[in-house]
Amino acid sequence: MILRSPCWLSIALAFTVLLLQYSLVKGDADIESVRIHHGYEDMSGRGGDPKAKYWRPSAFIHTTMAGRTTPYSMKYETTLTRSRFTDHTLPYEEQKANLSLLMQSYLSSMSDLGAETWIIHGTLLGWWWNRKIMPWDSDIDVQMTNSTVHMLASYYNMTIHTFHISDDEKRDYMLEVNPKYKDPSYDDFLNVIDARWIDIETGLFIDITAVRPHQSKKGIMCSKDQHEEKVQDIFPLRDSLFEDQPVKIPYNYARLLTQEYGNAALTKTEYSDHRFNSTSMEWERFMSMSSQEKAACQVSQALLRGGRRGRTKCGG
Repeated sequence: MILRSPCWLSIALAFTVLLLQYSLVKGDADIESVRIHHGYEDMSGRGGDPKAKYWRPSAFIHTTMAGRTTPYSMKYETTLTRSRFTDHTLPYEEQKANLSLLMQSYLSSMSDLGAETWIIHGTLLGWWWNRKIMPWDSDIDVQMTNSTVHMLASYYNMTIHTFHISDDEKRDYMLEVNPKYKDPSYDDFLNVIDARWIDIETGLFIDITAVRPHQSKKGIMCSKDQHEEKVQDIFPLRDSLFEDQPVKIPYNYARLLTQEYGNAALTKTEYSDHRFNSTSMEWERFMSMSSQEKAACQVSQALLRGGRRGRTKCGG
């Protein structure tokens, strides 16, 4: 009796061989071999999380605008895989540029691998406004089916993918799959991210979550981060553009966005020290006044009024 592999498996194996042959994918990377910056201490796992958490936060020190230093915890971990790849944050414009490259490389590479994926959450909201990542965001969220994550885990986990930025510039990105992706339970709240696409130069990454049919709710797709969506709200996926790359988006994107963020998220043109310019179709940054600065200004106003001077507006 001859044992035959499924057709898709044979195609995936053949395609992997071609990618490896032409050096677009390098297999079985280990962290030390792909780290570009080595002159610092690896701070991963210093955030105090249990060992059961696959991606653990790092205890980094960040200098604030006032010159004070504060340790980052969970918020920082959800934005940067800094501990293994670099030891510093990026300036505003540099981060925007690198996030755009990160997104472009991911969409291009997943297309090459035949891995269907779509943008979701805040990344989808950025698409709604101007087909770009919102400039105050420092992370990117995408989804794919659990079967697609399983395919990536089986053939492409810890592989390095080269993305050509221009004729003379390229950058490597790593795909890493959380081995806990096989556990679909909400109880595994320490491992809600199933995979990551990582820029090994900057440490920026994309969070990849798997969706699967809900075990008890018919017609519902769910992910381990407890997001639940109707099947007809996701599929069939729509084709669009994002960061100048072809992208898939959920079918009922407006419903998903308003459910998660409210109606105002689709119309409010000022957020997080940015205003949306409907002419240039860009979010433009401005410096708002902090609460401490506003309090100090209000005290000054009171003193000026006591001295019968004119008022100065304490604006935002």
